[in-house]
Amino acid sequence: MALAARLPNVDLFLSGAADEVLPLYGMRLEVLRERYRVFRDKSASSVPVGRLYAEAYHTVVIAPATSNTVAKCAFGLSDTLPTNMFAQAGKLGVPSLVFACDTEPVVITKAPRSHASEWLTLRPRRIELENVERLKQIDHCQVLSSPAELEAALDARLKALKLAWNTSSS
Repeated sequence: MALAARLPNVDLFLSGAADEVLPLYGMRLEVLRERYRVFRDKSASSVPVGRLYAEAYHTVVIAPATSNTVAKCAFGLSDTLPTNMFAQAGKLGVPSLVFACDTEPVVITKAPRSHASEWLTLRPRRIELENVERLKQIDHCQVLSSPAELEAALDARLKALKLAWNTSSS
């Protein structure tokens, strides 16, 4: 979210899971709406995806992409708002940047506030690692495995579009 705050003109497309998980990380929907236009996964047909057809977006960023979202995208399933955005962006040739969570044999991740330990060690299964590799083969998709890689990819995309990071924190 810190990177999103630095990007110009960001809309957030939240899956049902994001709706549930954001509060666990101390992020309230009302606060997000003060800064971003927020679209929630509330319709079977993912109506907000139509904004892609109106050329409202030059880039789709899925971050973080859970193993579930990665698997769906890797196999062409599009039954959530983020996976629909990914599929339609690809069909339109709009670049997608996917910050996949399970990219290494051992992943250290911040736990939601409801857990006792602040950091968790996860060991993605072979299937998750294979899905990440499969996703890397999809046209118009760049898979990133760290916040630093995501920031570098966003920086390159902004430069290619002759856009700049926001310097204001408000």
